[in-house]
Amino acid sequence: MTSVEGRRRPPTAQQFVLGELRRAITTGRLRPGDPIRQEALAEEFAVSRVPLREALKTLEGEGLVTYQAHRGYFVEQLSLDDLREVYVIRDLLEGEAVRRAVQRLTDAGLDVLAQAQADVEAAAAAADVLAMAEANRRFHMTIFEWSGLPRLVRLIRTLWDSTDAYRSMYYSDELNRERVIDEHRVTLDLLRRRDTEAVVALLAAHRGHAVAAIESVLRPVAGA
Repeated sequence: MTSVEGRRRPPTAQQFVLGELRRAITTGRLRPGDPIRQEALAEEFAVSRVPLREALKTLEGEGLVTYQAHRGYFVEQLSLDDLREVYVIRDLLEGEAVRRAVQRLTDAGLDVLAQAQADVEAAAAAADVLAMAEANRRFHMTIFEWSGLPRLVRLIRTLWDSTDAYRSMYYSDELNRERVIDEHRVTLDLLRRRDTEAVVALLAAHRGHAVAAIESVLRPVAGA
């Protein structure tokens, strides 16, 4: 491979817009229920409406935005029932993925997890919500991928995508960031000991803490 061939190609306009929109949603700049103002965003990103529309279609497929006839695109807003259902399904799928992953996980895989956790902690210390969300996702998906069940992992990713807009709400609280770090550290220790059921139980509690915090934000909206 030549030096030219080895260089990373610059993103297309659609890829650039997709990344920026995902960043705006994940960090909470665009919050659940907010309208996507296409003209303003096209001007901000210095692109035409075409790559913006294509990016929005991709995000719609991921469950991050929704289209309303005659009104346009909005950041997806989950009801309490929707949120709870997502987490019930996650409990079922992720529990199975973890059980299969624990006994397959190698020392090299544990090293990758430890690096992801170091990135989680660095982002938390800097209060960088986006970086923490990305590192946290890498930590968990690394575990799931060791299950050796790629279709199952794809289903789990789709469920994670549907709640990305709420992750910034959780990580914006310092106590929540500290809880995530503590629970990840214990998870790593249990994985090193290959204590399957303890890992499954801890990660179930880990999800429970997240959904409880997000519910507290959604509940006033649902009762309005």
